[in-house]
Amino acid sequence: MTIGFTGLEFVPASRVIFRPSSPFVLVDTRSSPSPESAGTLPELLAPALVKFRKSCDIFNESIDKRLVVWPKLVLRALVTFLPHGIGTLNARESQPVNTEDYDTANAKHCIRKNGTGGWSSAFLLLVNQGLATLAFFGVGVNLVLFLTRVLGQDNASAANNVSKWTGTVYLCSLVGAFLSDSYWGRYLTCAVFQVVFVLGLVLLSLSSWLLLLKPAGCGDGKLPCVPATTFGSALFYLAVYLVAFGYGGHQPTIATFGADQFDESIPRQRNSKSGFFCYFYFALNTGSLFSNTILVYYEDSGEWTLGFWAATASAVLALVAFLLGSKGYRYIKPSGNPVRRVMQVFVAAAKKWNVKMRDGEALYEVEGSESAIKGSRKIFHTDGFECLDKAAIITEQDRQGPADPWRLSTVTQVEEAKCIIRMLPIWLCTIIYSVVFTQMASLFVEQGNVMSSTLGNFHLPAASMSAFDICSVLLCTGIYRQILVPIAGRLSGNPKGLTELQRMGIGLIIGMLAMIAAGVTEMERLKRVIPGEQVSQMSIFWQIPQYVLVGASEVFMYVGQLEFFNGQAPDGVKSLGSSLCMASMSLGNFVSSLLVNMVMGITARNDKPGWIPADLNTGHMDRFYFMIAVLTAVDLVVYVACAKWYKCINIEEIDSDHEAGKVMDDGVREEEVVNKV
Repeated sequence: MTIGFTGLEFVPASRVIFRPSSPFVLVDTRSSPSPESAGTLPELLAPALVKFRKSCDIFNESIDKRLVVWPKLVLRALVTFLPHGIGTLNARESQPVNTEDYDTANAKHCIRKNGTGGWSSAFLLLVNQGLATLAFFGVGVNLVLFLTRVLGQDNASAANNVSKWTGTVYLCSLVGAFLSDSYWGRYLTCAVFQVVFVLGLVLLSLSSWLLLLKPAGCGDGKLPCVPATTFGSALFYLAVYLVAFGYGGHQPTIATFGADQFDESIPRQRNSKSGFFCYFYFALNTGSLFSNTILVYYEDSGEWTLGFWAATASAVLALVAFLLGSKGYRYIKPSGNPVRRVMQVFVAAAKKWNVKMRDGEALYEVEGSESAIKGSRKIFHTDGFECLDKAAIITEQDRQGPADPWRLSTVTQVEEAKCIIRMLPIWLCTIIYSVVFTQMASLFVEQGNVMSSTLGNFHLPAASMSAFDICSVLLCTGIYRQILVPIAGRLSGNPKGLTELQRMGIGLIIGMLAMIAAGVTEMERLKRVIPGEQVSQMSIFWQIPQYVLVGASEVFMYVGQLEFFNGQAPDGVKSLGSSLCMASMSLGNFVSSLLVNMVMGITARNDKPGWIPADLNTGHMDRFYFMIAVLTAVDLVVYVACAKWYKCINIEEIDSDHEAGKVMDDGVREEEVVNKV
């Protein structure tokens, strides 16, 4: 059943707004809210959209003229745009996207070709992501070798320093997401952190070139370097942590900013948004592929300066690509501090802990089509966590004066807190998968080091086997988008093919199979060990199935994660939702280390070597792989239960098929073309 009027229909949830004479808007506890001034909204919206389309056309012409001269002004843009233009664009983010005198909450999602958003803008962000990832992994993939060969650190210290650096990257993702959602907006956050990223790479290239790589060509594993000075080491660490800070803060925000370019109220663009996350992960792995092959080769052979300058050039090109689309992006204004809002809900609910909510009692919501949270749409009330609903109960004390946010919260604010709570169990279930993913950079490499890896006179580094994982991601992304989605869509009726939760579950299953494949490979490797020799006669290429399976699982799990947390997060915490994916990977590293320490503490007693000893030929790493597979299976059972319990967010939307919004313009036709590609 739907509640309709004057050509508009709204999906009911559980409550209806009543318009009383008091300053409060009461939400009935039995049905869903409806927009204010329903009878007049269509009459106002239609002429407003006509005016907006005319303004879009004028704006498009001006953009086309500017794009002709953009290549000539790139250097000038880098020098003058950031200090002067970012402030202006940040001001634009603090205002509605469209400045006509009409309901901006409903009209701000108008997307036209070369106007605001769409694939033309998203494509530049995909290019930005690929180039930025190439630059980042150009530093990170061989950082442990730089620390040992150039700075003279031992293996344990170098591995520990790399772990701290990697953890900083993921920690900074939360910082960037918070600033983006709360104060700066996504455009400004991406721009600022990318500038920091470029500065860090420039400083890294200069410090290694002028201070650390002495004599020239050292650090190739043969020619030792002169011991680094304290100043040179300090400058190096400052540079790499600037790189971590810049890339970490930029990564989750750019994913959310790309999703912002599509209007969820238009079905075709909703499908394009789903496709964007696939292409986003595709771009990430494309950049990583070049880093793990070409740049790794030059850096491993001692051409560290060349590798770092190449990474710097890639980061500069990424920043230029980002700035080129400035006039065409859709800008979503920041919503303020989400921590403060969630705390207000808990405090208000605690203050009214003894207040009883009677059947049919109304809850508080603000008037108008926009919520009390700046830049956020209203969220329909849902059942569950009834104790938090007390924060929206209107008492006699609340009626005596202006609303106190620490005592009275809106329904949307309460639902925002509920959404965050509901996502946490799903997020916790992804940590075990991150443990699976982490093994590629640790135990898979150690396993490959004791396998036959020579092809004639050429020695294949065990770490380079990760290229099969990247190729698997690239191949499976295409197969998923072009084959699985259409087939699953016809079978299920869902244009996305599979829901995000279904895809994440499939990712867990494939990850479990990867651990089983790794365990079987290790069992066979141990059978082919010749006594007295460290390297098994088994070829390293037997590791290909486990790398390919991990890559396939990433397409389902990490792409599904990005889309799920971005789509289910309320408008005010979108970037924070995207950052949860990186936070999951961070905790996966810690849990993996904890499991290794626990296993060795238990299995290495009584003079036994344990499962993962220094000499892997005397251990049973296969049992560790099988243990992770069992943990993944248990996690899958818990995940299925959490997925069934989960309630999707229900955001108030207008009907995009209404005659006033029936605009089959160039932007929508562009979506059709891109979705067929």
